[in-house]
Amino acid sequence: MAIEFRLPELGEKIKSGDVVKVLVSPGDVIAIEQPVLEMETDKAVVEVPSSVAGKVAQVHIKPGEKASVGQLILTLEGEASSPAQSAPVAQSAPPPPPREVKPALERPAEKPAESPAPAPSSQVPVAAAPSVRQFAREIGVEISQVPGTEAGGRISIEDVKKYAKQLLTSKPAGAIPAVELPDFSKWGSVSREPMSNVRKKTAEHMALAWTSIPHVTQFDWANITDLEERRKKLAAKAEKAGGKLTVTAILVKIVAAALKVFPKFNASIDMAKGEVVLKKYFHVGLAVDTERGLLVPVIRDADRKNIVQIAAEMTQLADKARSGKIALDDLQGGSFTITNLGGIGGTHFTPIVNFPEVAILGVGRARLEPTFQGKDGCCQPRLMLPLSLSYDHRLIDGADGARFLRWIVEAIEEPLMIPLEG
Repeated sequence: MAIEFRLPELGEKIKSGDVVKVLVSPGDVIAIEQPVLEMETDKAVVEVPSSVAGKVAQVHIKPGEKASVGQLILTLEGEASSPAQSAPVAQSAPPPPPREVKPALERPAEKPAESPAPAPSSQVPVAAAPSVRQFAREIGVEISQVPGTEAGGRISIEDVKKYAKQLLTSKPAGAIPAVELPDFSKWGSVSREPMSNVRKKTAEHMALAWTSIPHVTQFDWANITDLEERRKKLAAKAEKAGGKLTVTAILVKIVAAALKVFPKFNASIDMAKGEVVLKKYFHVGLAVDTERGLLVPVIRDADRKNIVQIAAEMTQLADKARSGKIALDDLQGGSFTITNLGGIGGTHFTPIVNFPEVAILGVGRARLEPTFQGKDGCCQPRLMLPLSLSYDHRLIDGADGARFLRWIVEAIEEPLMIPLEG
């Protein structure tokens, strides 16, 4: 009895593709879900698995030809699959979708660092509907790594969501495999030292943030000449409360006010559910450089505290962080982060968003710059503060980023901005 295999759907809105390679020949005995073609579409190179089993009588396509969905690809003779081979997918089951083929250079990234090497992709077809595969691509999940819970190991959207949640809540190191390094001792003397737990966690978190978030960074300058004069005059009040009236303390209050005006910057993205989580609290994190590594203690409810209170709390948290006495609760729950490198130097830089937040403000060292003031355009020196705003482009557009940063600049230059609009 002759059995026909026709080209199944290759993905949503994909009706055809170019045949790169035919993986079977007349006389071959093939099993259900065995790859029979490699095809190139406008999205990727995919392997097409067979939905039928039997002995190949005729191949109706050649490499280099274009094939369309529904086109006859193979004619088979009889039933050649064993019960064990055909058990996962019934003969009458709908054709399983093609499996994406990773380029050769990406294959090592599919192997977890401490797990056995997976079978070649050509031997392990993925059973999932086109809509499920598209959803996995949209949220950045490798479909071949998702365990399927439906009949025959077929993958559902719920399976993809569950796997994505596991990636986000588990150690990123499990999802981002280590890269084997060369033997550097071949070229000279080397030494090794263990990474601290803080450094390990920072490395994992930064890798997760960088690979999960499409970053955009915008830059601006703020004139802090007048602000600096007022800061020095009022510094004694903060000192009496146990803190230091720094530019960062003032920025915490300004940022808290800005987050109320621009709520998208006080949010997180839940790609698994397709939702934006808008936070009604305003907890501002502050990056602190310590001997153990980078820590980010959080000023909670910064919108409800005055600048003197913020300055005192900042001092306490920074001291705890540097002495190793910071509590875990002090490092959690931030909704926006500020990182100030002005004490070291430099101007603009590109800070990495502190996942799962969507934005971070970087502050450089203020310096005197020649500026033109007034109608006569007289050149005057002004103390200018470099600001760098990085944000998650999945949620925040460039125009929104520019407006947010300009609001902060104007609030720095005009103290009445906060009581008027914040």
